Amino acid sequence: MISPTAPKVLVLGGKTGLLGQSLCASLTKAGWQTVSVGRDDLDLFDQDRVAAFLDDHEPDIICNTVAYTQVDQAEDEPEEAARLNHRLPAALGRLAKQRNIRLVHYSTDFVFDGKAATPYCSESPTSPQSVYGKTKLAGEKALQDLGLDRLTIIRTAWLFGPGRTNFVAKILALAAQRASLNVVHDQTGSPTYTPDLADYSVELLKAEGTGIFHLVNCGCATWCELAGAAVQAKGLQCDVFPIPSDQYPQKAKRPAYSVLDTCAFTTLTGIKPRPWLQALREYVFQHLT
Repeated sequence: MISPTAPKVLVLGGKTGLLGQSLCASLTKAGWQTVSVGRDDLDLFDQDRVAAFLDDHEPDIICNTVAYTQVDQAEDEPEEAARLNHRLPAALGRLAKQRNIRLVHYSTDFVFDGKAATPYCSESPTSPQSVYGKTKLAGEKALQDLGLDRLTIIRTAWLFGPGRTNFVAKILALAAQRASLNVVHDQTGSPTYTPDLADYSVELLKAEGTGIFHLVNCGCATWCELAGAAVQAKGLQCDVFPIPSDQYPQKAKRPAYSVLDTCAFTTLTGIKPRPWLQALREYVFQHLT
């Protein structure tokens, strides 16, 4: 039973979002009051309505999981990407500051240029190469410029998990129908299981962590390695072949290397994220049977 004195968390994108759904589940499991908000519940771009909603519900914390995530489409729709990834968090930040509400905002590995040889830490220089990455970084900076006392920015990457279509689910659906798949092998990142990301986010909230943190599962992989591991876990008879990015052209430029370092999170909480392969197997066995 959730105590009425437990912290109340407003999760924007909590009804249908890949991360939002897992975050609501983790907060509830932790015994926190959770208010899940979807696009049909509240127009986030109506400042007066959002302000009234906040005054009515009086949350202690706002978690913003809403974003424009169509990476290639953003190249053709930069204004819409900026509206969701830059202007929305800035507006939420202003409302949160006026009411002294803690704000947690999720960002991305795409704020980096992908030219590093070792994992990116929170303080690593940013240099986004796509509209998506640029608008997400603009959102981060807009929030930082507001000078909020209790702001947490969580960068994450390569999300997979229950509740919504994602790369792993798509790969397994294709592998069930085909004898072979060609998957890009020259992009390396940090696969992240949304229930784990959500649990780690709750731990970060408990520890009162502020500033920028990187939260992903331990280890790294190429898209081809992630696909191959998923196919193997599912036991499908499908060969996964590596191809270079230029054989799978995409409109937006992806970081060739965007592995994220979670040391700041571990130092604060004492928790080391579990390996992505372990999380992947849990996802396949428990949610994709």
